[in-house]
Amino acid sequence: MKYFGMKRVAEPLGTIPPTAWRLDNSKTVNPGEMRVAIEVIKLEGDNFSQICSDCEYNESRIKERILTIISKRGKLQNPYTESSGILAGVIEEIHPDFEGGDFKTGDRVISLASIAGFPMFIDKITKIDYNYGEIWCIGYAIIFETSQIEKRPEDIDIKPLLCALDEEGSLIDIKDIISDEKPKNIAIVGSNLIDTLLYAQLSRNYGESDIRIISVIDVDSLTYINKKEFEKTFGHLIDEVYFADMSRPVNVYEHISREERKQEMDAVINLEDIKGAETISALLIRNKGFLFHAGVRKNYFQSLLAIDCLGKEVTSYALDGYAEEAYGFALNLTRQLAKNLREIDTILSHRPKKAVAISGMKRKKSEKDTNRVEDFVYMDPVTGDLVDTVINVAKYDCNVIIQGETGVGKEKILDLLHRNSPRRGQPCVKINCATIQENLAESEFFGYEKGSFTGAQATGKEGYFEMANNGTLFLDEIGSLPLAMQSKLLRVLQENSYYRVGGTEQKNVNVRVICANNVSLKKLVEEGKFREDLYYRLNICLIEVPPLRQRKEDIICLAEHFIKHYSNKYGAEKSFTADALQRLCDYHWPGNVRELENTVHRLYISDKSNFIDEYAVDDFLNDNFYDDVMVDIKKEFKQNDSLDFNKIMEDQEKKLIAYALKKEKTTRRAAELLNIPQPTLARKKVKYGL
Repeated sequence: MKYFGMKRVAEPLGTIPPTAWRLDNSKTVNPGEMRVAIEVIKLEGDNFSQICSDCEYNESRIKERILTIISKRGKLQNPYTESSGILAGVIEEIHPDFEGGDFKTGDRVISLASIAGFPMFIDKITKIDYNYGEIWCIGYAIIFETSQIEKRPEDIDIKPLLCALDEEGSLIDIKDIISDEKPKNIAIVGSNLIDTLLYAQLSRNYGESDIRIISVIDVDSLTYINKKEFEKTFGHLIDEVYFADMSRPVNVYEHISREERKQEMDAVINLEDIKGAETISALLIRNKGFLFHAGVRKNYFQSLLAIDCLGKEVTSYALDGYAEEAYGFALNLTRQLAKNLREIDTILSHRPKKAVAISGMKRKKSEKDTNRVEDFVYMDPVTGDLVDTVINVAKYDCNVIIQGETGVGKEKILDLLHRNSPRRGQPCVKINCATIQENLAESEFFGYEKGSFTGAQATGKEGYFEMANNGTLFLDEIGSLPLAMQSKLLRVLQENSYYRVGGTEQKNVNVRVICANNVSLKKLVEEGKFREDLYYRLNICLIEVPPLRQRKEDIICLAEHFIKHYSNKYGAEKSFTADALQRLCDYHWPGNVRELENTVHRLYISDKSNFIDEYAVDDFLNDNFYDDVMVDIKKEFKQNDSLDFNKIMEDQEKKLIAYALKKEKTTRRAAELLNIPQPTLARKKVKYGL
């Protein structure tokens, strides 16, 4: 077997270079290796977009992020997307025992497959080309005997050639299908001009002579080119271009359908990761048509859901990877398009950096923004509606009940209410009623005069109402107060006055009371555990905070917020991988935000890696699997008069299968653990996306 770099694996041992966390990127060339001086790296689309978006298109931050990844991993493989790229460079040194091809020192070479398994060191990044997703740099990469590399031709511009090679596997696959099926019309959905040109030429080369090709482009992504300029470059390849707002896919489809006289597409090539592109593709494709996802990862499964919703039977392809004959094919296609590629390069050279940032940030927004109101972070639309309600209620100086399960963040809602109210400059006194002893409750709320009882302070003491005068008094777990104390509390709310314990002087107060409880106060009233008159005095406005399982999209931003907080606290930066965040989203969080923060804290402390992966998350969450199942069912029962049996059984089936797969590693052994046939388990694994 040819050498594929096993000796370069540093962590964890026993893995291969592309899947290892860290590689040995030392410069010395070992048997079966050669070293290449890097000129340029073409990053995969999702890799480049994630880094740029996360760094907000700040060039110095992007460079720092790339160098940090290489410093920590010994290779350029984005830990969030697990993708990498391809490179071009010059051979510096070849070990005498290298048997990976007919190469010599000084040859200019290009990689044909992902460099995720190449040990790499970059000393300096000299340029970032946002138009092509390329970084020009000074550094080196270690190439193995099994690495897919070829000598680089001198007659072709390296920038578009790298783009073509990045798409090579997809191009070959689509070529074969177009050649066999001969579609009469094709839609190309995407805003990358180079990729659109490549797939349009491919469709012309291998489709019928009268094939109709349309292009659908996101209107915000190509603000620097108008329809006339587009048609000048693409007119000989594309029959019609539609500039569309992909955030409104149904409107886009209706417009295209009218213009195309309701002619559905035989084939659709989706090159776009912007949310909405998958729906447009699903709407445009005819029943029994062919839908290609070329290098698009995020929207593949969403498009399958859209197709199911539309009741269509479509052959769908997720295309990527290396094909043996692809290099020559990519070279020929690039040579054929040389004139058009030069025209596009001229257009791109005048593209303002702001347009690049807008396009990239739109992709980031399509994956949901993290919203922030003061220190309250959220992403889910459900929470957005909640925040709007809170901000609206804050300006009215009325009493409020905040209701929700333990750990949902009721105190955060209180802070939002207080800071956005007319009393924001006044004190906000927070009291947990469950901690107050019954025989001390009156003196704690109203204070006492000196000598009023044995053990009293000589100077007397202010009570909670006095401390909160002109401000806000927050009574958490108010349902735990005894009925006698509830009666006294009602009187203060009615008359805005009270007497200290042992006092004769009436104290007047102006306090806004906000209270919270994890059990419905109305239910406590019905059970005779809470005074009805006090309930109506407090219940001017009721704010219900939904549990975390009902606002799943908040989990991502909260997890990232907490990990950043602990990184700052302990002075070591850590973060979650994309798969780890998905695992956190899949969990049901019976303890809500408080449990999530605790889990993130424990993961931060216990995990030795700078990137916390899905396996670390699974280990924590599966430890309490069976306990959590029962807690979840009990909580559901407390909140509803009846249970959805089918939903509960489906949820538990998903958790059981996930647990078995995590524990046993293979579907065969997981099926044996659960005592079910392996095909059944495999089917359910696909059903639940595990």
